[in-house]
Amino acid sequence: MKPRLSVLTLGVADLERALSFYRDGLGLPTKGIVGQEFAHGAVAFFDLPGGVKLALWAQADIAHDTGLPVQPVSPTAVTIGHNVARREEVDACLEAAARAGAEVIKPAKETFYGGYAGYFRDPDGHLWEIVWNPEWLPPED
Repeated sequence: MKPRLSVLTLGVADLERALSFYRDGLGLPTKGIVGQEFAHGAVAFFDLPGGVKLALWAQADIAHDTGLPVQPVSPTAVTIGHNVARREEVDACLEAAARAGAEVIKPAKETFYGGYAGYFRDPDGHLWEIVWNPEWLPPED
């Protein structure tokens, strides 16, 4: 297996609501929901830099596809990191997420490594960390 990530799929309770949060609230680019003509196939993809995609897929459909039962989201099991180029972008991202309906779990604060970071939880419980780290800048978009 090569060390790369190509798609990160988030299981969501309500695909339309999640699409609205990520597209309209956070401004992520998407063609909207595709695959609705297939049973358990409706999904929304967001193109991210570097060829990576973020996908939203109903938890019930993931459960159907895998054969596993639907489980509650555990926000401490996985976090999604979003690095920004400037310190002030952390606060701006957290504010935008809150306006879109996210819950700010931890307001931005100085970190032990000299950075600045905070957390929000999306409407389905997925935890995002917004980070400015002066030693690790994001790639140019």
